Formats: sequence, C-alpha cells, structure tokens
Amino acid sequence: MKSYILKIVLIVLITAAIVPAQQTVSNVSKRGTTAAPFLSISQGARASGMGSAFVAAADDPSAIFWNPAGITKVKGVSVLFERTDWIADISYNFVAATYNLGNYGAVGVSFVASDMNEMNVTTIEEPDGTGETFKANDMAISIAYAINLTDNFSIGFNPKFIQQTLWRMSASAFAVDMGVQYITPFDGIVLAMSISNFGTKMKLDGNSALVLYDPDPNSTGNNDMIPAYLQTEEWELPLNFRVGLAYEPIKTDMHKLLIAFDAAHPSDNYESVNIGGEYSFNDMFFVRGGYKSLFLEDSEESYTFGAGIKQTLLGNVGLKIDYSYGDFGRLNNVQKFSLSVSF
Repeated sequence: MKSYILKIVLIVLITAAIVPAQQTVSNVSKRGTTAAPFLSISQGARASGMGSAFVAAADDPSAIFWNPAGITKVKGVSVLFERTDWIADISYNFVAATYNLGNYGAVGVSFVASDMNEMNVTTIEEPDGTGETFKANDMAISIAYAINLTDNFSIGFNPKFIQQTLWRMSASAFAVDMGVQYITPFDGIVLAMSISNFGTKMKLDGNSALVLYDPDPNSTGNNDMIPAYLQTEEWELPLNFRVGLAYEPIKTDMHKLLIAFDAAHPSDNYESVNIGGEYSFNDMFFVRGGYKSLFLEDSEESYTFGAGIKQTLLGNVGLKIDYSYGDFGRLNNVQKFSLSVSF
C-alpha cells in the first residue's frame, strides 16, 4: 500500500513541476507578474545563512516554509520566532510551531506578517499630502501535516490562507505547499523536492476602486457622477518548484559538517541554484555560509553567512539563537534574527 502511495506522490510532484515549466518561455523571466511576492522571502535564519539551500536539510520549524515533510524530523514540541529586516524599511515577523505525534506524523502551524510604517496619502492636487495616512500589509497563516511513509521517506502538506491589504483594498487566496524527503542508501545523502504556493489567484478589491464616472463627457444633460468601480485583474501566486540535496561528510560527536544544494524553478523568474553549508561544534556553536541565486543573471542577491548558539536548560528544554546576513547588492542587506525553543 505504501509503495502505491509513493508512486502517486512522485507522479503528482513531477506533473506539477512540468506544468509551470511548459508555461515559461525560455527568454522571458515573468518578473513582477505574480501577486504576494512576500511568499518568496526566505524564512528561518538558519536556512538563510546557508544561502537558502534548505529543502533537503529542513529539520526545524522553518521546514513548514521550505519543505513541510521536514517537520517529521523535529522531536517533541518546537517553536520558532523570527524577525526579518527586509529592504525598503520593511520587516517581517515569522512564527512557526511543530508537534511530533510519533507514528501518527507531525503537525505544525505558521504565521508571517509584514511590519511597515504608515505613509502619507498624496494626490496630484495635494502632492504634499492630504492629511490621511495608509498602510500596506502582507499576511499568511498555514497548518501543516507530515508523516513518515517509510523509515526513509516522508511527505508533508501545508495548506495556507494568504491576504494582502493596501489602504482600502484587499486580496486573498488559498494555496498549498507539498514536499517530500528521501534518505537515500548512499551514505546518508538526503534527496528532497517541494512545491510552494500552488493555489488560487489574487485580485484586489475594495473602496479605493470606487470612482465617479461620466459616460458622455461631451454632453451637459446627463448624469456625470455615476458611481463605478475600476476593474482589477487576477494575478497568480509565485509558484516555486525546488529540488534539493543534503550531505554530511563529517559527522562525529564533536564536529559536524552539512553541505546542501538547491535548484529552484520559480514561475516568476529564471531558474537558479543555491548552495550552502553549516559547521557545528559539539552541537552548541554553529557557523554557516552560502551563495544564493547562482547562475541567475542580474540578481542582486549573492553571498550569505550566519551563526548560531544552542543551549539546553533544565535538562530537556532547548534554546537556540540564530542570526543571518545576506548581501543584496545595490539594495540594503537583509538580516534575520530567530529564537527557537524546543522541549
């Protein structure tokens, strides 16, 4: 029975990967043609420090974002809190929690929301401001489930609700992330795949689209104040297909070295490769580095690095603090700070 399930899962993943590939013209990147671009922002300071090469290495609560199958590797209860200092004075707060159910799999929840300052409302008549202010907000909430189908193969799903708000306009969508992890017979090499943001389209709607329309501006005898709504278009979510490989060439009680590679095929950009690594000493101190968007032309993202420290309290409570730094070329660098607690 499990072998049939494995075959069905692989067929679904391969089919979902082929469809967006067939819809993408080789010389057209489709940049800026999707809604909710915040869904593509890496979550987890550990993963970001490794150049976002984390699909096969995912084994903490941030796996909900990278590959929901990875939450089966998280023991007990684990909670992660993170803040990302993004570009253009925008910040994102991310919270994820997982609970391992043993033979029944693992469940998790996540929440990400933007944090930005209010801006002044300006018009052509009042370029210095009308006295009003507005905000733009991004938000996504998800509930994940994953299970080990065999000792070496796990699968996970992460349905989620997405919403974007711009002043008096809002748009929402439903999507699902799917992923698998397979521990190969080749000296512990892990192979993984994931599909992110497979879901409905988003369309802005609200009172900001309300205008007064004159159907015949050349006539003086008609009603020139007819309430009407401007039509807005539907936009796809940033669908992303990733294939990853992780390998530990060094694994002793004191020293561990993890190397990871990810190949990404997004629906709104060209393909690229992420590479990263993590060295840990005594499972207490961690140093990470990586390179993001390799082979992607005109990319502002490049090298990353990070560090972390882990401490056990009261015998069974694990506390971990992680930091990552990412170069963003001509834009501001991106920094992440995360705190995770496990018990």
